[in-house]
Amino acid sequence: MDYNFPGFLNEILKEQYGEEIRDKILEGYKQKRYTTFRVNTLKSSIVEIEDILNNEKIEYEKVKWSEEAFIIKNVSEKEIEKLEIYQNGKIYLQSLSSMLPPIILNPKEGMDILDMAAAPGGKTTQIAALVNNKAAITACEMNKIRAERLKYNIEKQGANAYVMITDARNIDDFFSFNQILLDAPCSGSGTLEAEDKNLQKVFTKKLVDKSVKSQLALLKKALTILKPESEMVYSTCSILSQENEEIINKVLNNLNCEIVPIELQGMEDLPLLPTKIKGTVCICPNKLYEGFFVAKIRKNI
Repeated sequence: MDYNFPGFLNEILKEQYGEEIRDKILEGYKQKRYTTFRVNTLKSSIVEIEDILNNEKIEYEKVKWSEEAFIIKNVSEKEIEKLEIYQNGKIYLQSLSSMLPPIILNPKEGMDILDMAAAPGGKTTQIAALVNNKAAITACEMNKIRAERLKYNIEKQGANAYVMITDARNIDDFFSFNQILLDAPCSGSGTLEAEDKNLQKVFTKKLVDKSVKSQLALLKKALTILKPESEMVYSTCSILSQENEEIINKVLNNLNCEIVPIELQGMEDLPLLPTKIKGTVCICPNKLYEGFFVAKIRKNI
C-alpha cells in the first residue's frame, strides 16, 4: 500500500503491531470522523438535547459507554456551532476518545482532583459535570494563551475549577490530590489525518522523543503528588508504545504503584488495539474514534 506518511511512522507501527494492524491504522487515518459532542449536564439534560436535535432534524447515534455522548450523522461541526445549545454551553464538542479518560477516572464528589494538562478544558469540564460541581478541581496549564481558553470554557460550561498557570512538572510536592488525570502532551500519532499536506513536517521523530521526555517527568510528578491508596489516569492521543506502555513501565518498576484494569460498560464497542500492559486500553483510529491510550494507575503507599 502507498501511504503518504513519514517512513519512520510506518516502521514503528509495523514493528509494534504487525503489517495487518498497521494497515488498518493507516486506513483509519484516511477516514473523515463524524462530529461528536457531550451533553453538559451542569446546564442541560440528555432529554432536552435529544428533543432539540429531533426538532432540528439532526440525526444522531449514541454509544453504549456514555449516555452523554452523541454522534452526529448528517450535519457538520460548523452547523452544530450555530445552535444555541452550543453557544450557551449546554453541549461541548469533543471527540469520543477524549471523553473516555474522565469516565475511566471515575471522579468522586468531595475529592481534591487535578487535571494536569487541562487546556482547552474538555476533560476538566467533563470531570466537573461527573461530580455535579461538588469536588475541588484544579486545572493546570503552562501556556498563558491556552490557559485563557481554558478559563473561558470552564466559565461557559458552568464548571467550578481553579486554573493554575504553571508547568505541571513544577507543581510543589506540598500539594496532594485524591485523583489525578494526566492527559499528557504527545505526538498526536492517534489523530493524524492523511489529507494533511504538512504531515511530513509536523509529525517527526524529534516530536516523539520530546513528548516521551515530558510524559515521563509528568507521570513521575503525578505519582509524587497523588495521595497514597489513590488512583490516577494516564492518557495520550498517541498509539505508540514508547509514549504509553514504555512510560508506564518505567514508573511501575521504580515506584510502588500498580495498574488497575479498566472496566467500562459498553467497552466491547470500542475499536481496540493490542496493548503491552494487560488492563490498559488503546483505541484504533477510525471514522468514529481518534487513536487513544488510557491506563489507570493506583499508588499503594
